[in-house]
Amino acid sequence: MQITTVGLDLAKRVFQVHAVDASGGVVVRKALRRSQVLPFFTKLPPCLIGMEACGTSHHWARELTKLGHEVRMMPPAYVKPYVKRGKNDAVDAEAICEAVTRPTMRFLAMKSAEQQAALSLHRSRNLLVKQRTQLVNMIRGLLAEFGIDIPEGLLRALGLARQIAAKETTLDVPPMAMQILGMLCGQVLDTHVRVQMIDRSILALQRTDEVARRLSTIPGIGPVGATALAASVADPSQFRSGREFAAWLGLTPSQNSSGGKDRLGRITKMGDRYLRKLLVIGATSLIRRARHKPETADPRLLALLARKPARVASVAMANKMARVVWAIMARGETYQARHAPILAA
Repeated sequence: MQITTVGLDLAKRVFQVHAVDASGGVVVRKALRRSQVLPFFTKLPPCLIGMEACGTSHHWARELTKLGHEVRMMPPAYVKPYVKRGKNDAVDAEAICEAVTRPTMRFLAMKSAEQQAALSLHRSRNLLVKQRTQLVNMIRGLLAEFGIDIPEGLLRALGLARQIAAKETTLDVPPMAMQILGMLCGQVLDTHVRVQMIDRSILALQRTDEVARRLSTIPGIGPVGATALAASVADPSQFRSGREFAAWLGLTPSQNSSGGKDRLGRITKMGDRYLRKLLVIGATSLIRRARHKPETADPRLLALLARKPARVASVAMANKMARVVWAIMARGETYQARHAPILAA
């Protein structure tokens, strides 16, 4: 009997395979070590392979696609309803094999190695920015215990850190605490330099990537957001509309409707947390600019701010930006403003 569909449960070392034929009968149910995966699928005729989206799924999808197979990746949350009683690798592989054949299942587009390399810049930058913030807060807290207050702002904190690291300032702090402060200041300055290096790499990537350049024309989206969106969305055609794309990012209201009554709640926050954060930050920058220079702002944004609080307006603007992002990526266009700001005389 010829295998038509395979459910592959990914792991670090031991992979589980569940294969069925055209009638749904089980043909293969076995565990494979990592070195056995590619030789096993090399011997199979082209078939449909399902797997859950995870950290290594795009790599295996590329390798299995090279062998002539059709690979489809699914969000783990969508596979879970097909898991039967119990929980083990064999049951998970069977559930994957069943879920991948469902006509209403939603699949993820396979990312290229270049897209994953671009995303590695963003993941590393996100980690380093968090570490920099933690170190600055630690320095602020230690100095506050000795009655020394650092003015607000990252630049002021880094300026004092440079003075402490270079021993250009004298603080009324015990020698042991001063030694710890010197170590923390050196670490935060090193982290800041690494963040700047990644920012330069992201800027260079934005200049060479055609999709990122077009996304950068959208107000509120800079090099970081443009390159992150270009690398994360492998195939914009998998979304039928901009609303679907905004829903994928978790920027649409959650529903709890029944009996013909529609009840909308907060946004779902079900999608990519990093992309959603970048869009909300970009929308917040637009709101801040609109308050300082209302004559150059979009009239629709000003009308929204007149009705809603700033945080609600920022999420609504992020939703709108997500729809514009999808339209530009799907149609190959650049952003065109639909309003004519009233310039100051």
